[in-house]
Amino acid sequence: MITLTEENYIKAIYHLGKQGSNNVSTNAIAKEMETKASSVTDMVKKLSEKGYADYKKYQGVNLTGKGRQVAIGIVRKHRLWEVFLVEKLSFSWDEVHEVAEQLEHIKSEKLIRQLDAFLNFPTHDPHGDPIPDEMGEIKKVEKILLSEVAIGEQCICVGVNDSSSEFLKYLDNNNIALGTAFVILHKEPFDNSVSIKIESKEFIISNMIANNLFVKLS
Repeated sequence: MITLTEENYIKAIYHLGKQGSNNVSTNAIAKEMETKASSVTDMVKKLSEKGYADYKKYQGVNLTGKGRQVAIGIVRKHRLWEVFLVEKLSFSWDEVHEVAEQLEHIKSEKLIRQLDAFLNFPTHDPHGDPIPDEMGEIKKVEKILLSEVAIGEQCICVGVNDSSSEFLKYLDNNNIALGTAFVILHKEPFDNSVSIKIESKEFIISNMIANNLFVKLS
């Protein structure tokens, strides 16, 4: 039986290792999990013994096929619950992450299958991240950062690189959401800020904001 703590470590390794395929240092995991490196070493050894991870001293850790399957299942549940919370319970997109982190550990596969069907099989969560299907397949979306879009190009917001509550509230305050259409008017060489137009409104966003918005060209 896998524990909640073990699931959290597996999910952290998955995200830190670009979906679990690259080696991740114990220090990076410790920072992500807000714990000591020695505690991480103990846990990754345990995960390795259980067949969820491949740990080599001084080389870091990555997930085995068994571990990636667990991680993808957790990600699937988390993102489905986020959709449910936003669409059915009227949570805002800056509120759902913490609640979904609790719900993602529910073990019932039948519940998750029926939740998926109830939501009409969504492909993306409220932040634009893809939802793995029941087979663990993830539909990739062609996207780039807003900061990479050329002057004069039109694009549509398809996701966020930063899903913190503070950033999402900033976007809400500026009427930026998934599906918002932008036109790039100007880029300031001095600080890389970007002048954009949304409908008839023109304003300037910082390079930090532009580096945290994913868009597709339209």
